[in-house]
Amino acid sequence: MNKVWYFYLGWIATAGVLGFAISAFFAGVLRLPRSVYLIPYVGLAGLFLYAYARWSGLSLGNLLRHNWPWGLIGGLLFAVFTVKNVLSQPVSPKSDGFLLVFDLLWLGVIYGLVDALLLSVLPVLATWQAFTLLNWTGNLPGKILVGVVAVIASLLVTAAYHLGYPEYRSGGLLGPVIGNTAMTLGYLITNNPLAAILSHIAMHIAGILHGPASVMQLPPHY
Repeated sequence: MNKVWYFYLGWIATAGVLGFAISAFFAGVLRLPRSVYLIPYVGLAGLFLYAYARWSGLSLGNLLRHNWPWGLIGGLLFAVFTVKNVLSQPVSPKSDGFLLVFDLLWLGVIYGLVDALLLSVLPVLATWQAFTLLNWTGNLPGKILVGVVAVIASLLVTAAYHLGYPEYRSGGLLGPVIGNTAMTLGYLITNNPLAAILSHIAMHIAGILHGPASVMQLPPHY
């Protein structure tokens, strides 16, 4: 199927609307506990991401294999940045035993993975695919310009998603926007999504171990 460049930008806009709707309704209106909130978030965002992959003909294997050593290195380097930020925040009690293992998998790995895909990977990938159709990525100046547009797209999706949480509407939005922009830059610099995915997961795992009740990177908080 022939695809028009602005259809890709439509997916980015939809990602922002979907992220806002999920957080605004399930956290802002229903005030679901974090572990329960993740059920609709992971389910709806996962379906959206799967639909984009099918529509765009994306090969996940090829995407992950391309420049994968740089993706791993970038993931580790940017994880240092995100984890350091988490450890600078107040400590709060964490689970132990089986509940801790569950939290690490559900709130750490799964939550971090979906956040990275929705807020960083999809906006960058869709932007790059859109402007490749316009032949903007054939030279270095074009690549730099498209990279800037991709960062802005990720920033807007991130801001929309976090604005759905009541806790960010009265301030504090700058923190997640800066943090996620750094991870998005990791993806762009390494040209591999593992940089954003691994650093995001590391941030969530650090939040679980440091204190989920006080770490801002683990919304919602009530």
